[in-house]
Amino acid sequence: MRKKNRSHKILVTGVGGFIGSHLAERLVKDQHEVIGIECFTDYYPRGMKEKNIEWLKKQPNFKFHEENLLTADFGKILKVSVSASPSRLPERQLVIFHLAAQAGVRASWGEIEIYTENNIRATQRLLEWAKDNRIKKFIYASSSSVYGDTDDLPMTEGNLPKPVSPYGVTKLAGEHLCYLYSNNYRVPVTILRYFTVYGPRQRPDMAFYKFIRAMFEDREIEIYGDGTQTRDFTYIDDIVAGTISAVDAPDGEILNIGGGTRTSVKDILDVLENILQKKAKLKYVSVQKGDVKHTAADITKARKLLKYNPQGKLEDGLSNEVNWLKSTLTR
Repeated sequence: MRKKNRSHKILVTGVGGFIGSHLAERLVKDQHEVIGIECFTDYYPRGMKEKNIEWLKKQPNFKFHEENLLTADFGKILKVSVSASPSRLPERQLVIFHLAAQAGVRASWGEIEIYTENNIRATQRLLEWAKDNRIKKFIYASSSSVYGDTDDLPMTEGNLPKPVSPYGVTKLAGEHLCYLYSNNYRVPVTILRYFTVYGPRQRPDMAFYKFIRAMFEDREIEIYGDGTQTRDFTYIDDIVAGTISAVDAPDGEILNIGGGTRTSVKDILDVLENILQKKAKLKYVSVQKGDVKHTAADITKARKLLKYNPQGKLEDGLSNEVNWLKSTLTR
């Protein structure tokens, strides 16, 4: 988002989450008027999300709403009348960052109703509101999970998506909804496909959090498969920078937001052992349904359209996550 655009009103859905809270903090610090929505699902402890937004709630240019996107009155929350004629609304200033979703690849098996409600119907409902209002941009946070298990690396936006988990299917369905509303109602949508995000405030179901906590507590770490699987790990600050810059992206684009390199699980554990100066206790178990062997983001398009240039160094980012988790566990 260019610095000259200082008057945006911004909605961040999923503001209590890992990425949403970091994004909202950056926007608030940049002096934007930020409205955050969070419904505190029971996927992980509410207290973690409350802690994430503790600082935000003290800021005068941040307003918080505990709402479910399936029932929220967006016009009331944003103080925009949904019945107003678009031609009578003020200049397009509202930006929507839609990050709220039911997360978890492995947890999505057998729980499809939760995922269809929170990832598909909630997205459709927000798009339905957006089509009747003059918004500047609707940014949809998608996932590398839509690509599925492929040897066609790096993954480019033109690859045929073939998700291998219910979660991935619902995120792809959200992308299709964005296309429908962009094509039929000219909602100014940009879709971002995030690749494995890490850093402080990472969700407790994610690998790095589990690895670090297990090492702190001298417990075994379960490794799915043989540990040679690789991921394109992306530091949270790079995700935030890429997401904000997408406000100025051409409408209708799909963009990979990744770290630019991929690393194996085994190599990650070597880095953590070096940071923590202790040996990890490993237990190898079978590959889980929905997991993929490799991910790798082709970020050529994001570099060109967003001037996206990831800066995160894996060891530095992991050190930051270690320090954060240590501080939360010792309180």
